[in-house]
Amino acid sequence: MRTKSFWMAFIWLLLSATSAFAGEINSGDTAWIIVSTALVMMMTPAGLALFYAGMSRYKNLLNTIAMTFTAYCLASVIWVMWGYTLAFGPDVGGVIGGTAHLFLNGIGVDSVSGTIPTFVFLLFQLTFAGITVALVLGSIVDRMKFSAWILFTVLWVTFIYCPIAHWVWGGGWMGAMGALDFAGGTVVHINAGVAGLVLSLMVGKRIGFGKEAMFPSSVTLTALGAALLWFGWFGFNAGSQLAADGVAGSAFLVTNTSAAVAALSWMFAEWYFTKKPTVLGIASGVVAGLVAITPAAGFVNLTGSLIIGLVAGVLGYFSVSRLKMKIGYDDSLDAFGVHGICGIWGALATGIFAAPEILGKTGLLYGNPNQVVIQAISILATIAFTAVGTWIIVKITAMVTGGLRVEAENEVEGLDSAVHGERAFEI
Repeated sequence: MRTKSFWMAFIWLLLSATSAFAGEINSGDTAWIIVSTALVMMMTPAGLALFYAGMSRYKNLLNTIAMTFTAYCLASVIWVMWGYTLAFGPDVGGVIGGTAHLFLNGIGVDSVSGTIPTFVFLLFQLTFAGITVALVLGSIVDRMKFSAWILFTVLWVTFIYCPIAHWVWGGGWMGAMGALDFAGGTVVHINAGVAGLVLSLMVGKRIGFGKEAMFPSSVTLTALGAALLWFGWFGFNAGSQLAADGVAGSAFLVTNTSAAVAALSWMFAEWYFTKKPTVLGIASGVVAGLVAITPAAGFVNLTGSLIIGLVAGVLGYFSVSRLKMKIGYDDSLDAFGVHGICGIWGALATGIFAAPEILGKTGLLYGNPNQVVIQAISILATIAFTAVGTWIIVKITAMVTGGLRVEAENEVEGLDSAVHGERAFEI
């Protein structure tokens, strides 16, 4: 009887191992990633749209929302047509994914990625592509043609976002080198921040920039948008583990901690230098902390998250209040100052604070200084590729659309009325 029980147990274990090897769907993991996908999706047309719209001037509030919505919609269509295969298709020389999955060819309801359906995995990744290009928008609010933004979005997602996503997450050279980017420090934030800076420089400054006050239309909307981003970011970071496990729980914890600490450090820095702790500053600090912890979320412990958030808040404040004014570039809503600068800090900090007890990756503080070198290489490569690639795409966009910028009279009138024939509210 004991022999029979032994062989039954042995056969059960063998079958279980075979199923796991074949990629059996785990219902708990699947449920969590579906929820995470919904959370990240909400971040763009809800969280980011409100965050950016509240910071834009009243006469461009609806235009900002329209461009955010359009970016997400375009990225959604691009992703299922050719974006997914370029990012996650069979590797071609470590540079780009192959075309095996154009229009999701070869992917069906029975396809599995890890322990979740491939459809769920690709939808989760779709939301990252959508928010990344939408982040770029913050640099050129108030002055870019709607038609130019549409073409720019299509080209940028295809030729900038997809290759970098492949380099890091799709089997490309950066991931093979050992670069750590848990949820998008290089792929999302440095990428978007640098692109935004290049785009803002090429579009030019807003009429009256540096000479007249440009007040946000609604700090209330921005605060609400920041709260929705914070909420959605738990799916962004904890969902990037692609499993409902302890690492996802740790990522959830350090994400919240970094955001909270950064909000406080930004607030106190602003309070000290201007004597006023603004709601806009607190909301911006939350986002700065979320940006900085994103690449590190699955690799660092609580101590690492506290330091990352503390530095991110102060760094973000000085980038927005000092660096932009000193250099004189017109990054309307500080996409580069928050996402670019804090993204760089987060990527470097990952190489410093990666703790082996989380996912077995070791940073500088745990005896592996080489990880900082690898992170620096990944940062510099992303900056170079994004800057040059975005410059080329902007040139092509301007040539096709007859210029990037709206007419001066439309800019003065406001794009809500001039472009969309609508008004956000009566004043």
